Amino acid sequence: MHEITPGQSVELLKELHILTRDGKMNQDSRRKIKQVNHLCQFIEPLLEEVRAEHADIRLVDHGAGKSYLGFLLYDLFLKGREAGAHIYGIETRAELVEKSRALAARLGFPGMSFLNVSVEQSITSDQLPPQVDIVTALHACDTATDDAIRFALAKQAAFIVLVPCCQAEVAAVLRKNKGKVLVSPLAEIWRHPLHTREFGSHVTNVLRCLQLEAHGYQVSVTELVGWEHSMKNELIIARYKNLPRQRPAERLMELLQALGLEELGSRFFVRP
Repeated sequence: MHEITPGQSVELLKELHILTRDGKMNQDSRRKIKQVNHLCQFIEPLLEEVRAEHADIRLVDHGAGKSYLGFLLYDLFLKGREAGAHIYGIETRAELVEKSRALAARLGFPGMSFLNVSVEQSITSDQLPPQVDIVTALHACDTATDDAIRFALAKQAAFIVLVPCCQAEVAAVLRKNKGKVLVSPLAEIWRHPLHTREFGSHVTNVLRCLQLEAHGYQVSVTELVGWEHSMKNELIIARYKNLPRQRPAERLMELLQALGLEELGSRFFVRP
C-alpha cells in the first residue's frame, strides 16, 4: 500500500471508503488517494507558511462533498498540533454535512466544522471567521469553482487552491453567440461541438486566472497528477501579493469581448 503516506490514519481511510474494512484498496480508490495526497503535498508548504505567521490557521474547503481533502489535511498536518487551527467544510448537501460532522466526532478531530450553507450564506455567516488563510476547492463542478473564488476574495484569503472540474457555462455562451464572432478566424477554434466544449473549459480557467490576477494575486497553473489518473487535472494556486491589477483586468475584458462572452462579465467580476 505504497500510496498511503507514512503516519496517515488507516482508520480514517477506511471511514472514507478509500480502504476496505480489511485494509485493501481497489483501482478507483488508489487513483483517488493519489490525487488527494498529491494535492496535500502542494498545500502543506502553504500551511507551514501560514503557521510561521500565526498558529491558528483558517482553511475553508468549498464544495467539500464528503470532505476527503479536509479530513486528510487535518490527519496529516494538523492532528495533535492544532494550536487553534481550524478546517471548515462548506457543502450544500445536508446529508453529507451530517456524515462529516459524525465522522469528525468519531475520530476526535475537534478543529473541524461543517456547514450546510450556500455561497452567499458562507460569505456572511457568523460561523466562519471574517478573514481566512487558505481556500480550497477540489473537483468542484460547473460554477462551484467560481463560487469558491468569490468566497476567497470576500474573505481576503492569502492562498487559493483550485482543481476545477467540468464547466459548461462558458461553452454554452460560446455556442449561443457563435454567429457574432464567425467573422473572426478565431471562431474556428470552437466551431465544432467537441471543440466548443473543450475550448470552453480551457477559456473558463484562463478567465479565472485573469480574475485572480486582477485582484492582486500571483497565479501558477500546473498538473495535479498524470493525465492517466484524471482528465480533470489542472491545478491553480493563487498567492495574494497585492500585485498591479489594471493590466490583467483589461486583458480579462478584452478576452470576453473577443470571444463574445461579455454577458459573463459579472461571473468574472473585477473590483473597481
